[in-house]
Amino acid sequence: MTAQTSRSPAPQVPSPLLRDTIGSIAVLTLDSPSTRNALSEAMIAALHDEVNSIRDDKHVRAVVIAANGPAYSSGHNLKELTARRADADKGRAYFAHMMKSCSGMMQAIVHLPKPVVAAVQGVATAAGCQLVATCDLAVASEKATFGTPGIDIGLFCSTPMVALSRNVPRKHALHMLLTGDHISAERARELGLVNSVVPAGTELNAAIDLAKAIALKSAYTLKVGKEAFYRQAEMNLADAYTYAAQVMTENMMARDAQEGIGAFIEKRDPKWEDR
Repeated sequence: MTAQTSRSPAPQVPSPLLRDTIGSIAVLTLDSPSTRNALSEAMIAALHDEVNSIRDDKHVRAVVIAANGPAYSSGHNLKELTARRADADKGRAYFAHMMKSCSGMMQAIVHLPKPVVAAVQGVATAAGCQLVATCDLAVASEKATFGTPGIDIGLFCSTPMVALSRNVPRKHALHMLLTGDHISAERARELGLVNSVVPAGTELNAAIDLAKAIALKSAYTLKVGKEAFYRQAEMNLADAYTYAAQVMTENMMARDAQEGIGAFIEKRDPKWEDR
């Protein structure tokens, strides 16, 4: 008789990202307080996977990205990156992989046809600040702070710069990037990095309430509008108007536009069919 040795299943590594559903709102929570919610390889992959799964989920009409612990996100996991300097190429291939993966995840948020709201309870630095800037809207605790301090460790925040410079006026973005200085939540609101500042501990509920208010609109119209907003922002003035006129013409032909205009004229609530 041949003895068989039983093998215990490999322990499952808990996901660094939690997902909850509140009505039609998906709440994604960064859940790695011990790393200050660093955007590790696992965190980036988990965020990207959830965003992709939400894309075609008709039950989800808006998304909130929140975090557990004192930090919203400290950016890339520098210990994880540094460990790969022992590779034959001194980490070059892995660094390129990580930057590409993170950039892909950020673009997935931008291209998601549903609004995404950041609920920022603490410090958001480097790629963590990039994540806030990438979300369509942001609600911050009065205790939150924001910064791109890569310059202090010899690593310019080049990829965070892309999102930051599309939220904040150029000279203010460069000041953050060149000095590494942190700014307060109120200053972030003044510069356009966040939409509102609320008392500490209320930012998640405020973000969910904002997402719920937006989710009451036509999902079709939100999809059209979000896509058009980001596309026209990269065009010159004439091209932007030409493109926007085409989008609005097509939007006028949609069932929800007909219904919404009719409801407005008839002074009644519209009944959306999301088409």
